[in-house]
Amino acid sequence: MSSSGLGIIEERGALISSLAEDLEQLLEWLSGYGKQESGGVTRLLYSEAWKEAQQALAERMRVSGLVPSFDQVGNLYGRLEGTGVALSSILTGSHVDTVKNGGLYDGAFGIAAGIVALDYLKKHFGAPRRSLEVVSFCEEEGSRFPIAYWGSGSVTGRFKLEDAAGVADMDGVRLEDAMRQAGFGAEGSHAGRGAAGPSKAERRDIAAFVEIHVEQGIVLEREQLQIGVVEAIVGQQRYTVTVTGEANHAGTTPMVWRKDAMRGASKMINWLLDAAAQQGAPLVATAGYMEVRPNVTNVIPREVAFTVDVRHTDERALELFCSRFRCCFEEIAASLGLGLHIKHWMDTSPVYMDEQLTRQVEQICERNGIAHRRMVSGAGHDVQELQSICPSAMIFVPSRAGISHSPLEHTDSLQLAEGTVVLIELLYQLAYGEGSL
Repeated sequence: MSSSGLGIIEERGALISSLAEDLEQLLEWLSGYGKQESGGVTRLLYSEAWKEAQQALAERMRVSGLVPSFDQVGNLYGRLEGTGVALSSILTGSHVDTVKNGGLYDGAFGIAAGIVALDYLKKHFGAPRRSLEVVSFCEEEGSRFPIAYWGSGSVTGRFKLEDAAGVADMDGVRLEDAMRQAGFGAEGSHAGRGAAGPSKAERRDIAAFVEIHVEQGIVLEREQLQIGVVEAIVGQQRYTVTVTGEANHAGTTPMVWRKDAMRGASKMINWLLDAAAQQGAPLVATAGYMEVRPNVTNVIPREVAFTVDVRHTDERALELFCSRFRCCFEEIAASLGLGLHIKHWMDTSPVYMDEQLTRQVEQICERNGIAHRRMVSGAGHDVQELQSICPSAMIFVPSRAGISHSPLEHTDSLQLAEGTVVLIELLYQLAYGEGSL
């Protein structure tokens, strides 16, 4: 596999077709774990569907000639041992958990592509110089417990097992209990059929990480491109804003004497969205969740709570906009005689991918005539965690209509295969080449 690309191994069209079939079958098979009547998939962290999926993936890795193992939090690895035993590994993969009633591709594609890629490389080139591993991270979405990147964050050392203490889901189930019941944690007793473990989650033996993922946006499809070369992931700040007023009769209380929490919340949200639109890309702001109390047709709302999600690739610009909206919200509340509480509960900085790896992805696309562009990810991904401990890169493939976190999520299997070809060649360069990282 030289500068001429994968075409020296087999005819490109046949390769794409073969990979597309393998990926489609693997993704359909994996979606059976947590499949919903709607056609979507629900695989929440440490649930029965999650556990079954990880155990099945461990067996699938073993059948492909990989050595499966779990760590203490439930991350699953499939390893293709390298000849340079003292060298750090090249890692690829994504997360196995889903949102509630999510799609077949988010996270799952990165795992499937990793398995298919390592299988291809093993069959055509044998043992690599650097060990290759595909990972199925236990969690990324934060869909069950109020903690995101539990899997990859444990690998980087940002999370420790003790951080599970005090964290519970909406049903009051504690994270540490759910983890233990699934066979993991400090007292984990089993990891699943055909897999070794569990071992400590934190690692310092990864030379590079590559994540391939569906875009979850409309850019690649709109521009009719095959590959997105991600150069940065946006920073995010999230808040819960609670506006308090006075509940009263909707028919007998004159407008001028009301302390209407909904009126204040509406003015705040309108300001937020208008200001974000005026500032323009790459800033985005969303008020995505709202609770109204008492939430009755003929009663003026006493309290309104809503979330604010603000994202930008520039940390300073992100901080300035968030400071502006907080000041504006305070002014609106004061002008209407309302109470205001703003809870800041997420603050992640923008993360830039490794420039050398990013350029290697571009060069692979250029050599193979693959239409591509550099782009920013507006969603968070495991790769932003790994970039803190090793050079990391991210590859996007198109998403139909930009739909994600939905049963309607879809990417054509040929587009999945096109991205997997890029992944295979990059992994070859990193694991079989003689160059150093």
